[in-house]
Amino acid sequence: MKKFLAQFGGKISKEDLARYEQSKHWKDGKFQNLEETNMDMPLHKIPGVIYKQLTKKGQKPDQNLPIIPFDKASFLASSDRAKFIWYGHSAILIRMNNQTILIDPMLGPDTTPIAPIANKRFSEGSLSLIDDFPEIDLIVLTHDHYDHLDFDSIQKLKHKTKRYFVALGLKRHLVEWDVGADIITEFDWWDALSFNGIEITFTPTRHFSGRGLTDRAKCLWGGWVFKTPQENIWFSGDGGYGKHFKSIGERLGPFAFAFMECGQYNHDWHPIHMFPIEAVQAAIDAHAQKVMPVHWAGFALSYQHTWTEPADEFIKYAKHEKLDYALPRLGQIFSYSDQILEEWWR
Repeated sequence: MKKFLAQFGGKISKEDLARYEQSKHWKDGKFQNLEETNMDMPLHKIPGVIYKQLTKKGQKPDQNLPIIPFDKASFLASSDRAKFIWYGHSAILIRMNNQTILIDPMLGPDTTPIAPIANKRFSEGSLSLIDDFPEIDLIVLTHDHYDHLDFDSIQKLKHKTKRYFVALGLKRHLVEWDVGADIITEFDWWDALSFNGIEITFTPTRHFSGRGLTDRAKCLWGGWVFKTPQENIWFSGDGGYGKHFKSIGERLGPFAFAFMECGQYNHDWHPIHMFPIEAVQAAIDAHAQKVMPVHWAGFALSYQHTWTEPADEFIKYAKHEKLDYALPRLGQIFSYSDQILEEWWR
Protein backbone atom coordinates (compact mmCIF):
# COMPACT_ATOMS: atom_id res chain seq x y z
CA MET A 1 0.00 0.00 0.00
CA LYS A 2 2.86 2.38 0.83
CA LYS A 3 4.38 2.00 -2.65
CA PHE A 4 0.94 2.32 -4.25
CA LEU A 5 0.33 5.65 -2.53
CA ALA A 6 3.85 6.83 -3.34
CA GLN A 7 3.05 6.57 -7.06
CA PHE A 8 0.86 9.67 -6.83
CA GLY A 9 3.82 11.82 -5.83
CA GLY A 10 3.75 14.90 -3.62
CA LYS A 11 0.81 17.03 -2.56
CA ILE A 12 0.74 20.76 -3.21
CA SER A 13 1.79 22.85 -0.22
CA LYS A 14 0.89 26.49 0.40
CA GLU A 15 4.43 27.42 -0.59
CA ASP A 16 4.10 25.42 -3.82
CA LEU A 17 0.82 27.12 -4.68
CA ALA A 18 2.24 30.57 -4.04
CA ARG A 19 5.08 29.77 -6.44
CA TYR A 20 2.76 28.44 -9.16
CA GLU A 21 0.57 31.52 -8.90
CA GLN A 22 3.55 33.67 -9.90
CA SER A 23 3.50 32.08 -13.36
CA LYS A 24 1.58 33.93 -16.04
CA HIS A 25 0.50 30.52 -17.31
CA TRP A 26 -1.41 29.77 -14.08
CA LYS A 27 -5.05 30.82 -14.15
CA ASP A 28 -8.20 29.75 -12.31
CA GLY A 29 -6.28 27.34 -10.10
CA LYS A 30 -4.32 25.47 -12.79
CA PHE A 31 -1.78 25.82 -15.57
CA GLN A 32 -3.21 26.76 -18.96
CA ASN A 33 -2.20 26.07 -22.56
CA LEU A 34 -1.29 28.98 -24.81
CA GLU A 35 -4.34 28.37 -26.97
CA GLU A 36 -7.75 26.90 -26.22
CA THR A 37 -7.45 23.14 -25.73
CA ASN A 38 -10.59 21.17 -24.96
CA MET A 39 -9.77 17.80 -23.37
CA ASP A 40 -13.22 16.95 -22.04
CA MET A 41 -14.60 13.54 -22.97
CA PRO A 42 -18.30 12.77 -22.39
CA LEU A 43 -18.82 10.03 -19.82
CA HIS A 44 -20.86 7.94 -22.25
CA LYS A 45 -17.80 7.61 -24.53
CA ILE A 46 -15.43 6.26 -21.90
CA PRO A 47 -16.65 2.61 -21.93
CA GLY A 48 -16.24 2.50 -25.71
CA VAL A 49 -12.74 3.93 -25.50
CA ILE A 50 -11.75 1.31 -22.91
CA TYR A 51 -13.24 -1.50 -25.02
CA LYS A 52 -11.36 -0.39 -28.13
CA GLN A 53 -8.17 -0.05 -26.12
CA LEU A 54 -8.45 -3.63 -24.91
CA THR A 55 -9.57 -5.27 -28.17
CA LYS A 56 -7.89 -3.53 -31.12
CA LYS A 57 -5.37 -5.76 -32.89
CA GLY A 58 -1.87 -4.68 -33.80
CA GLN A 59 -1.39 -2.33 -30.85
CA LYS A 60 1.54 -4.37 -29.56
CA PRO A 61 4.35 -6.30 -31.28
CA ASP A 62 4.08 -10.08 -31.45
CA GLN A 63 7.40 -10.42 -29.62
CA ASN A 64 9.22 -8.31 -27.06
CA LEU A 65 11.32 -5.61 -28.71
CA PRO A 66 15.02 -6.17 -27.98
CA ILE A 67 17.15 -3.39 -26.51
CA ILE A 68 20.81 -3.23 -27.50
CA PRO A 69 22.88 -3.57 -24.30
CA PHE A 70 24.43 -0.36 -23.00
CA ASP A 71 28.04 0.16 -24.12
CA LYS A 72 29.46 2.56 -21.53
CA ALA A 73 32.87 2.93 -23.19
CA SER A 74 31.41 3.89 -26.57
CA PHE A 75 28.87 6.21 -25.02
CA LEU A 76 31.44 8.09 -22.92
CA ALA A 77 34.13 8.18 -25.62
CA SER A 78 35.10 11.71 -26.62
CA SER A 79 33.20 13.07 -29.62
CA ASP A 80 32.77 16.44 -31.30
CA ARG A 81 29.06 15.76 -31.72
CA ALA A 82 26.27 14.84 -29.34
CA LYS A 83 25.43 11.15 -28.99
CA PHE A 84 22.02 9.71 -28.20
CA ILE A 85 20.39 6.45 -27.13
CA TRP A 86 16.62 5.97 -27.40
CA TYR A 87 14.95 3.39 -25.16
CA GLY A 88 11.47 3.52 -26.66
CA HIS A 89 8.64 5.94 -25.96
CA SER A 90 10.31 9.19 -24.79
CA ALA A 91 13.32 8.00 -22.79
CA ILE A 92 16.52 9.48 -24.27
CA LEU A 93 20.08 9.26 -22.94
CA ILE A 94 22.34 12.05 -24.26
CA ARG A 95 26.08 12.65 -24.16
CA MET A 96 26.67 16.30 -25.03
CA ASN A 97 29.55 18.63 -24.17
CA ASN A 98 31.00 15.87 -21.95
CA GLN A 99 27.78 15.78 -19.92
CA THR A 100 25.39 12.84 -19.52
CA ILE A 101 21.75 13.92 -19.70
CA LEU A 102 18.68 11.73 -19.35
CA ILE A 103 15.28 12.86 -20.66
CA ASP A 104 12.03 11.46 -19.24
CA PRO A 105 13.62 8.26 -17.87
CA MET A 106 10.49 6.15 -17.71
CA LEU A 107 12.26 2.77 -17.90
CA GLY A 108 9.77 0.85 -15.79
CA PRO A 109 7.68 -2.07 -17.08
CA ASP A 110 4.18 -0.58 -16.69
CA THR A 111 2.54 2.82 -17.34
CA THR A 112 -0.45 2.05 -15.11
CA PRO A 113 0.97 1.21 -11.66
CA ILE A 114 -2.22 2.46 -9.95
CA ALA A 115 -4.67 0.68 -12.28
CA PRO A 116 -6.07 -2.87 -11.98
CA ILE A 117 -4.94 -3.72 -15.54
CA ALA A 118 -1.24 -3.43 -16.38
CA ASN A 119 -0.10 -1.67 -19.54
CA LYS A 120 3.20 -3.44 -20.09
CA ARG A 121 6.23 -2.19 -21.95
CA PHE A 122 7.10 -3.72 -25.32
CA SER A 123 10.60 -4.57 -24.01
CA GLU A 124 11.72 -6.58 -21.01
CA GLY A 125 14.45 -5.70 -18.49
CA SER A 126 14.54 -1.99 -19.26
CA LEU A 127 14.65 -1.00 -15.59
CA SER A 128 17.86 -2.97 -15.07
CA LEU A 129 19.58 -0.84 -17.74
CA ILE A 130 19.97 1.83 -15.09
CA ASP A 131 22.45 -0.38 -13.23
CA ASP A 132 24.93 -0.01 -16.11
CA PHE A 133 24.41 3.70 -16.72
CA PRO A 134 27.26 6.04 -15.79
CA GLU A 135 26.77 8.89 -13.35
CA ILE A 136 23.98 11.13 -14.65
CA ASP A 137 24.93 14.79 -14.68
CA LEU A 138 21.36 15.94 -15.32
CA ILE A 139 17.86 14.51 -15.56
CA VAL A 140 15.29 16.67 -17.36
CA LEU A 141 11.57 15.96 -17.03
CA THR A 142 8.86 17.29 -19.34
CA HIS A 143 5.78 16.65 -17.17
CA ASP A 144 4.43 14.29 -14.54
CA HIS A 145 2.39 11.72 -16.48
CA TYR A 146 3.12 8.09 -15.62
CA ASP A 147 4.57 7.32 -19.05
CA HIS A 148 7.23 10.01 -18.48
CA LEU A 149 7.81 10.09 -14.73
CA ASP A 150 8.24 6.67 -13.15
CA PHE A 151 8.62 6.06 -9.40
CA ASP A 152 10.71 2.89 -9.80
CA SER A 153 13.08 4.50 -12.29
CA ILE A 154 13.66 7.51 -10.06
CA GLN A 155 14.36 5.24 -7.09
CA LYS A 156 17.17 3.56 -9.04
CA LEU A 157 18.46 6.77 -10.60
CA LYS A 158 18.50 9.12 -7.63
CA HIS A 159 21.67 7.56 -6.22
CA LYS A 160 23.65 8.37 -9.37
CA THR A 161 22.10 11.68 -10.47
CA LYS A 162 23.65 15.09 -9.73
CA ARG A 163 20.93 17.54 -10.85
CA TYR A 164 17.33 17.72 -12.05
CA PHE A 165 15.73 20.32 -14.34
CA VAL A 166 11.96 19.88 -14.30
CA ALA A 167 8.68 21.45 -15.33
CA LEU A 168 7.23 23.91 -12.84
CA GLY A 169 5.18 21.91 -10.32
CA LEU A 170 7.06 18.64 -10.70
CA LYS A 171 9.57 19.21 -7.94
CA ARG A 172 7.09 18.16 -5.24
CA HIS A 173 6.96 14.61 -6.62
CA LEU A 174 10.72 14.17 -6.56
CA VAL A 175 11.00 15.60 -3.05
CA GLU A 176 8.28 13.18 -1.92
CA TRP A 177 10.46 10.40 -3.36
CA ASP A 178 13.48 11.55 -1.33
CA VAL A 179 15.34 13.47 -4.00
CA GLY A 180 17.09 16.47 -2.43
CA ALA A 181 15.20 19.72 -2.99
CA ASP A 182 18.49 21.61 -3.42
CA ILE A 183 19.41 19.73 -6.61
CA ILE A 184 16.05 20.32 -8.34
CA THR A 185 15.35 23.40 -10.46
CA GLU A 186 11.86 24.12 -11.80
CA PHE A 187 11.28 25.87 -15.13
CA ASP A 188 8.42 27.91 -16.50
CA TRP A 189 8.03 28.18 -20.28
CA TRP A 190 10.97 29.99 -21.90
CA ASP A 191 13.06 29.85 -18.73
CA ALA A 192 16.72 29.13 -19.53
CA LEU A 193 19.82 28.21 -17.54
CA SER A 194 23.40 27.42 -18.46
CA PHE A 195 24.47 23.96 -17.36
CA ASN A 196 28.17 23.13 -17.76
CA GLY A 197 28.41 24.88 -21.10
CA ILE A 198 24.94 23.91 -22.37
CA GLU A 199 22.18 26.52 -22.56
CA ILE A 200 18.98 24.67 -21.59
CA THR A 201 15.54 26.18 -22.26
CA PHE A 202 12.08 24.89 -21.36
CA THR A 203 9.70 25.31 -24.31
CA PRO A 204 5.88 25.32 -24.39
CA THR A 205 3.71 22.44 -25.57
CA ARG A 206 -0.06 21.96 -25.84
CA HIS A 207 -0.80 19.25 -23.32
CA PHE A 208 -1.78 18.69 -19.67
CA SER A 209 -0.52 16.91 -16.55
CA GLY A 210 -1.59 15.01 -13.44
CA ARG A 211 -1.08 11.76 -11.55
CA GLY A 212 -4.37 11.53 -9.63
CA LEU A 213 -8.01 12.63 -9.66
CA THR A 214 -7.42 16.05 -8.13
CA ASP A 215 -4.14 17.34 -9.59
CA ARG A 216 -4.87 17.78 -13.29
CA ALA A 217 -2.87 20.69 -14.74
CA LYS A 218 -1.16 21.35 -11.40
CA CYS A 219 2.25 20.73 -13.02
CA LEU A 220 3.39 22.45 -16.20
CA TRP A 221 4.31 20.52 -19.37
CA GLY A 222 6.81 21.27 -22.12
CA GLY A 223 9.90 20.40 -24.16
CA TRP A 224 13.63 21.11 -23.87
CA VAL A 225 16.30 22.80 -25.98
CA PHE A 226 20.00 21.99 -25.48
CA LYS A 227 22.32 24.50 -27.12
CA THR A 228 26.11 24.93 -27.25
CA PRO A 229 28.13 27.14 -29.60
CA GLN A 230 28.47 24.08 -31.86
CA GLU A 231 25.08 22.34 -31.60
CA ASN A 232 21.38 22.95 -31.07
CA ILE A 233 19.13 20.02 -30.12
CA TRP A 234 15.39 20.08 -29.37
CA PHE A 235 13.12 17.58 -27.63
CA SER A 236 9.55 18.59 -28.48
CA GLY A 237 7.77 17.02 -25.50
CA ASP A 238 4.19 15.75 -25.54
CA GLY A 239 1.51 17.91 -27.08
CA GLY A 240 -0.85 18.72 -29.89
CA TYR A 241 -0.10 20.89 -32.89
CA GLY A 242 -0.22 24.65 -32.36
CA LYS A 243 1.22 28.08 -33.02
CA HIS A 244 3.95 27.60 -30.42
CA PHE A 245 6.09 25.56 -32.83
CA LYS A 246 6.76 28.58 -35.03
CA SER A 247 7.54 30.63 -31.93
CA ILE A 248 10.06 28.02 -30.78
CA GLY A 249 11.75 28.05 -34.18
CA GLU A 250 11.87 31.83 -34.34
CA ARG A 251 13.24 32.24 -30.81
CA LEU A 252 15.57 29.25 -30.49
CA GLY A 253 16.04 27.57 -33.88
CA PRO A 254 17.23 26.32 -36.24
CA PHE A 255 17.88 22.90 -34.72
CA ALA A 256 20.42 20.42 -36.01
CA PHE A 257 18.27 17.61 -34.64
CA ALA A 258 14.83 17.31 -33.08
CA PHE A 259 13.00 14.52 -31.26
CA MET A 260 9.36 14.87 -32.27
CA GLU A 261 6.43 13.47 -30.33
CA CYS A 262 4.64 11.12 -32.73
CA GLY A 263 2.58 8.33 -31.20
CA GLN A 264 -0.39 7.60 -28.93
CA TYR A 265 -2.46 10.01 -31.02
CA ASN A 266 -6.21 9.62 -31.28
CA HIS A 267 -9.16 11.60 -32.63
CA ASP A 268 -10.65 11.55 -29.13
CA TRP A 269 -7.68 13.49 -27.74
CA HIS A 270 -6.37 15.15 -30.88
CA PRO A 271 -5.68 18.56 -29.22
CA ILE A 272 -3.00 17.06 -26.94
CA HIS A 273 -1.10 14.60 -29.19
CA MET A 274 0.10 15.10 -32.76
CA PHE A 275 -0.67 12.84 -35.68
CA PRO A 276 2.42 12.01 -37.80
CA ILE A 277 1.64 14.58 -40.48
CA GLU A 278 1.43 17.24 -37.77
CA ALA A 279 4.69 16.10 -36.15
CA VAL A 280 6.46 16.60 -39.48
CA GLN A 281 4.85 20.01 -39.96
CA ALA A 282 5.76 21.01 -36.39
CA ALA A 283 9.41 20.13 -37.10
CA ILE A 284 9.32 22.27 -40.23
CA ASP A 285 7.67 25.15 -38.33
CA ALA A 286 10.44 25.02 -35.72
CA HIS A 287 13.24 24.89 -38.34
CA ALA A 288 14.48 21.40 -37.46
CA GLN A 289 16.96 20.15 -40.02
CA LYS A 290 16.78 16.47 -39.09
CA VAL A 291 14.16 14.70 -37.00
CA MET A 292 13.28 11.52 -35.19
CA PRO A 293 9.81 10.37 -34.08
CA VAL A 294 9.51 9.38 -30.43
CA HIS A 295 6.63 8.50 -28.07
CA TRP A 296 6.17 5.14 -29.79
CA ALA A 297 7.67 1.59 -29.58
CA GLY A 298 7.28 1.57 -25.82
CA PHE A 299 3.63 1.24 -24.84
CA ALA A 300 0.16 0.97 -26.35
CA LEU A 301 -1.70 4.02 -25.10
CA SER A 302 -4.03 4.62 -28.06
CA TYR A 303 -6.44 2.35 -29.91
CA GLN A 304 -6.26 4.68 -32.93
CA HIS A 305 -3.16 3.14 -34.45
CA THR A 306 -1.04 0.01 -34.58
CA TRP A 307 2.30 0.11 -32.82
CA THR A 308 4.21 0.58 -36.11
CA GLU A 309 1.97 3.22 -37.70
CA PRO A 310 3.63 6.27 -36.09
CA ALA A 311 6.98 5.41 -37.70
CA ASP A 312 5.48 4.35 -41.04
CA GLU A 313 3.39 7.50 -41.37
CA PHE A 314 6.13 9.79 -40.12
CA ILE A 315 8.51 8.47 -42.78
CA LYS A 316 5.90 8.93 -45.49
CA TYR A 317 5.30 12.58 -44.67
CA ALA A 318 8.97 13.34 -43.98
CA LYS A 319 9.90 12.01 -47.42
CA HIS A 320 7.13 14.06 -49.01
CA GLU A 321 8.47 17.21 -47.36
CA LYS A 322 12.12 16.24 -48.08
CA LEU A 323 12.83 16.37 -44.35
CA ASP A 324 15.85 14.36 -43.20
CA TYR A 325 15.11 11.79 -40.49
CA ALA A 326 16.63 9.01 -38.37
CA LEU A 327 15.06 5.87 -36.90
CA PRO A 328 17.54 4.04 -34.66
CA ARG A 329 16.94 0.76 -32.88
CA LEU A 330 16.22 0.70 -29.17
CA GLY A 331 19.50 1.08 -27.29
CA GLN A 332 21.53 2.05 -30.37
CA ILE A 333 24.17 4.76 -29.89
CA PHE A 334 23.94 7.32 -32.69
CA SER A 335 24.69 10.89 -33.69
CA TYR A 336 22.45 13.11 -35.78
CA SER A 337 25.03 13.00 -38.57
CA ASP A 338 24.55 9.22 -38.93
CA GLN A 339 22.35 7.85 -41.70
CA ILE A 340 19.90 5.53 -39.90
CA LEU A 341 17.11 4.64 -42.30
CA GLU A 342 16.62 0.92 -41.67
CA GLU A 343 12.94 0.14 -41.03
CA TRP A 344 13.81 -2.33 -38.27
CA TRP A 345 10.26 -2.59 -36.87
CA ARG A 346 9.07 -4.38 -40.00
